[in-house]
This record gives sequence, structure tokens and C-alpha cells, in this order.
Amino acid sequence: MRSILGIAALALSAAVASAQQRARPPLGASTVDTLRLTRRAAIARALIANPQLDIAREQTEQVRAQRMEGISLPDPSLSTSWDSLPGPFRLGRASSRSTSLGLVVPFPDKLRLRNTIGVSNLRSSEQQYRLVQQQIEAQAGRSYDSVLVTRLHRRDLTEARTLAEEFLKRTQARFNAGSVARLDVIKAQVELAQADNDLIASARDVANAEAALNRVLGRPLALPIEPLDSLAAPPALPDLAAVEASALRTRPELLALEAQQRAAKANSTLTRENSILPDIVLGANRDLMVPEAGTWYSAGLSMTLPVFFWQHRRGDFAETHHRELELAATVRDAQAAVGQDVRAAFATADAAQRQVAFLRDQLLPSAREAYRAATVSYGLGGLSALEVLDTRRTLLDAERQYADALAAANSARSDLARAAGVPLSTLAPGASRE
Repeated sequence: MRSILGIAALALSAAVASAQQRARPPLGASTVDTLRLTRRAAIARALIANPQLDIAREQTEQVRAQRMEGISLPDPSLSTSWDSLPGPFRLGRASSRSTSLGLVVPFPDKLRLRNTIGVSNLRSSEQQYRLVQQQIEAQAGRSYDSVLVTRLHRRDLTEARTLAEEFLKRTQARFNAGSVARLDVIKAQVELAQADNDLIASARDVANAEAALNRVLGRPLALPIEPLDSLAAPPALPDLAAVEASALRTRPELLALEAQQRAAKANSTLTRENSILPDIVLGANRDLMVPEAGTWYSAGLSMTLPVFFWQHRRGDFAETHHRELELAATVRDAQAAVGQDVRAAFATADAAQRQVAFLRDQLLPSAREAYRAATVSYGLGGLSALEVLDTRRTLLDAERQYADALAAANSARSDLARAAGVPLSTLAPGASRE
């Protein structure tokens, strides 16, 4: 009986161990679930998890705290003095011990101007944060497209290797039949080896593109990722005039400069008020050595006398005035830069879409037909192996160009949306340029 129980226990242990072995992942396999996401989901995730946004967000909070510092009332000052001492540190022999509490309240309009400066600086910082968001959005789109195009290249190279392998088999069969020279077989073998080498380089490109996308998404670089979208020709572009008008109206750089102009104007006024408007001084004094004397209160005004007015005119007044002029010139230059940026991004996107249409409708079909005809002719003995291999390289190059053009068109559209300051879907489409 005991032996039967022992055998049963041994069998049960073996079964559990076998089940655990089957459940354990293979050595070297990733235990992390692959992140599968669309292009839109990748952009949304980047706008949440990218560390650059954390940096910009914390900088905005610093400016918010600086605004509070600017409108805060100064802390009261408390001072105590021992008077009429017979010696430097003989405090117990003092004839009086005066204690005073003082508070300086800035002129109310100064607080208003400081608040205006703080709010304007906060609006400028918020626009800088929005600018970083737009840059991250465009970067996430480009990184996603880069992953797609490297995978598309790998697919094309895999198909090219299959074709090279089939061509080698066909050439070897013809050589065995005595219809081609040994040189054709060697050429086919070299072509297959080149296809294998291209696949090795393609694996490196895919890994680098995925690592770049993971970085934009705020993930560890080695984690697996699987894009769900595929490269496709983007829709028609909006009208250039509409894009430029939107950019001049909504670009964060221009809105930030407008906020800085308001802050500079308020700072000019505050600088002048600091020179002529008084602050209110409140105080309370009491001699602790003579409690029956009570507490004395005081109230007054404190201000500077701008006797040396020429120093202010050439100094702080001039500085704030020229700061306003500087910002006005900066706004004009920024408007021109935004217009140039929009036109450059539009031209790039337009050219990329034209290239996609040309490659898709003309070059790629011609290259495929040329390779098909060359393969058929080679099978009938009409062409050499070198000519077939040349048409195959032409086809592979056309497929590579088409994949690159698709990625470039989508990335250029993302950059144009960044330049416009708004999603392109919110703008009316222009006339087709294909």
C-alpha cells in the first residue's frame, strides 16, 4: 500500500513539474506584452508619457509660483533692541528694551502691474508648453512612420530574397540542362547572398526605429512594439492661404511673444511707478522694560526721490522702453519666420504627395512589368541572367522608393500640421495636386 502511494505521489510531482515546464516561457523570450497601437494612439500616448512634456510642465509651474511671489505682500519685520547698556553684552542692565513690528504695503497699482506681468509670463510659458506638445506630436508621427517604412522595407527585401532564391533554382536547373553557363549560377548565388545581407541590415534598421519610437512614447527602449496601421497615401492638402492664416493666428511662438509684450509694457509702467509712487508703512512699538507705557503705533509713506532723473531716463526707463521695441521687432521677424516655415512645410508635403502618386501610378507598375517580362524571356532563353537581375534590382529600388515616399508624405503632413498650429482636418481641403 505504501509503495502504491509513493508511486502515485511521484507521478503527481512529475505531472506538476511537466506542467510548470510547459508554462515557463522559452529562454530568452520576452515576458512583456507587446504594445500594439495605431498612429493616433501612439501620438496620444506620447503626449502623456514623454519626459519633455514633464520638463515643460514643471517650468510652467515655476512661472506660476513666480507670479504668486510677485503679488505677495512682504512679510512683517520684527526687531528688538536693548538700549543704554553699560557693557557690550550686559543685557540685564539695559534701561529700555524697545520692540517694533513693521509692515510695508506696496502701492495698490504696483500689485496690479506685478499681477499683469506674472499672468503674461504664465501665458507665455503655457504657449511654450503647447509648442512642445506640437513638436512631440510631430515627432511621434515621424517615429511611427519610420517603424512602418523599415518594416515595409523588410517585407520587400524578404520578397526579393524569395525571388532571388527561386531564380537561383531556375538558373541551377538550366545549368544542369546545359542551357546556361556556370557564370549565370554564380551571379544568381551572389544576388541571393546580397539579399541575405540586406535583410541583416534591415533588421538593424527596424530595431533602431522601434527604439526611437519607444523613446518618444516614454517607454524602455528594448520593449517590443507592434504598429497596427500601414503606410498609405495621405489625403489632399488644405489650401496654402488657409494654412498660413491659421499659423499666424494660433502658432504658440506668436502667442507667447504677444504675452511677453504685455508683460514688457506692464514692466515699463511699474518701473516708473516704483520711482514716484510711495509705499505704505505701518508699525507698532513697545518698550518691554516699561509695560505701563503701552504700545505706540505709526503709519506713514515711504518713497524714493528721483532727483537724478537723467539716470532713470538713460537707465531703467530706457531699458524697459527698448525691451518693448525689441519684442515688437521680434514679433515681426517671428511672423515672417512662421510664414516661411508654413510655405516650406507645404512645399515639402506637396512634393511628397506628388512623388507618391508618380511612383504608385507609373514607376512601380512599369518596374513590375519589366521584371515579369524579363523573367518570362529568361525562361524562354531570350535574356541573360545579368539582364534579369538588373530588372529585379530596378523593381526592388522602385519598391524602396515608394515606401520611402509614403513615409515622407505622412511625416511631411505631420510637420505641416505643426506649422499650421491646428490639425489639418480642421482646414478645408484645397484642390488636388496629383
